Formats: sequence, C-alpha cells, structure tokens
Amino acid sequence: MRVCGFTFVKNAIKYDYPIVEAISSILPICDEIVVAVGKSEDDTLDLIQNMDSDKIRIIETVWDERLREGGEVLAKETDKALAAIGKDFDWCFYIQGDEVVHEKYHEGIQSQMRFFQKNKNVDGLLFKYQHFYGSYDFVGDSRKWYRREVRIIRNDNNIHSWKDAQGFRKNGKKLRVKLIDAYIYHYGWVKHPKHQQLKQKNFNKLWHSDDWVAEKIPDVESFDYSEIDALKKFEGTHPKVMQQRIENVNWDFSFDPTRRRVSLKNRFLQKIELWTGWRVGEYKNYRHV
Repeated sequence: MRVCGFTFVKNAIKYDYPIVEAISSILPICDEIVVAVGKSEDDTLDLIQNMDSDKIRIIETVWDERLREGGEVLAKETDKALAAIGKDFDWCFYIQGDEVVHEKYHEGIQSQMRFFQKNKNVDGLLFKYQHFYGSYDFVGDSRKWYRREVRIIRNDNNIHSWKDAQGFRKNGKKLRVKLIDAYIYHYGWVKHPKHQQLKQKNFNKLWHSDDWVAEKIPDVESFDYSEIDALKKFEGTHPKVMQQRIENVNWDFSFDPTRRRVSLKNRFLQKIELWTGWRVGEYKNYRHV
C-alpha cells in the first residue's frame, strides 16, 4: 500500500499557519507529500524547502484570486496538488495548513487504509475534529463547529475538491466513506490576535468583495476572541510536532467554560446529540457506507 499526502499553502509566515507541523504530522504514514506552494508575500517557499525530508515534493503555483465566489480558489489549489500525485499511489491523505494529526492515531489510520484498500465501495475515510480556539487549552463546544470531514481519499482521477476545499466529490456526487476513530486537530483559531485579525481580512477576500470585507470585518489591530458562544477545556495531549509552537505562545487568553451564549433551541439540540450521537440538521458532504 502506497500513500501520498497533499496540501496547499500561501503566505504561511505572514498569517502564522502551522504548515510545517501539519506536513510533519502525516510524514510518518506517507511515502510522499505533494505541497502546492502559492506565490507568496513572505518566505513560505523557503520554509517548505528547508523541511528535512526527501518525501516532500513541491510544486509552485499562482492563485487566481478572481475566483472569490464560495472560496473556489481554495478548491483549485487543492486540485493542483491532487493532480500531481502519481498513479502508483493507493490513497491520498489531505491535510490543510492549520490541521495536525496526533501521532497516537497513525497506527489506526494505516490499519484502516489497509483494511479498505480492496473495497472499491469505499471512496474515502472520514475523520472526527477537535477545533481549538483562542489558546491550546480550549476547544469549541457548540453546533457551529463542523464535526467530521473526509481527509483520506482513493487515488481516483474522478475525485476532485469541492466548493471551498472542505471536502471532495466524485463526478459531482458525494463520496462513499467510512468513519474512522481518529481526530484532526484544527488550530486555525489559535494564533496571536494580530495574526488572527490579518487572517480574517485576507481569508474573507477569498469569498467576498473588497467592499464586503471593508464593511463586515472591523478595522482593528487585534482579533477579539471573547465573542464566542461556548468552549470547554481540552483534556488531552497535543501532537509532538506542536510542542515547540505551544511553548512559544506569546499572548494571553482566558475563558470561563460555564459561560455559554447558546440559545435554548441549540442547547436542546446539543443534548440530543450528546444522548444519541445524532446531530440534527447536520450538513454532510459525504455518504456513510
């Protein structure tokens, strides 16, 4: 069984993306990783080139920033990396620039890929998510955070990134997937408030016009992390590749987990999910098989 990882990145230093940690977190279970590095305003290309692994293969790209509707440019960049994967690979492991896999899941992920390798009825593997917010000590605890996404797909030319690169489709149809017991740790909402505010301005330009961004995104230096509905303390451990970044934290964030700005309706729906595992009204860009 051969596995190729793939990802895309641009301006990772400017916006403080943990792209090195993201790539490093799947290196042990990949035979190669294709990284589509967009033309950047910083030294992102050098950052990736200086990673100490002969498994990493870089392709240089230029983002078409006219593709703003629905974040389409993100899917296009994902597809560039995906298209560069050789035909001799069985599985393709997608990781975004702010996602990291804990090493404790490596063995289980490999086992599931082997188990489903010959089962052509399975197009991909579905991961659970932990969304960190404000600091490395808190995770989202409300229905606003997506629970699951497809991150391993079969090496099939008919599979492409969908909409804003959050998932995939095969010939325009939802993938048939299996849920596995592994989490993606999403760190996109953990960075210095100044970097987070810069990211908000830039990221929203991938979906909206400059006028929309000017109207909707506050013109302030630092992001206000306090405007969040509900968080809970993270009780586990972080991936080893994240330890240095965590030690270098240079901002403060505190939150009272008992403070919940959640409507009665959503509290009731969250209790249903807790009791049954069923999230009422959940959007699923995949089909369980």
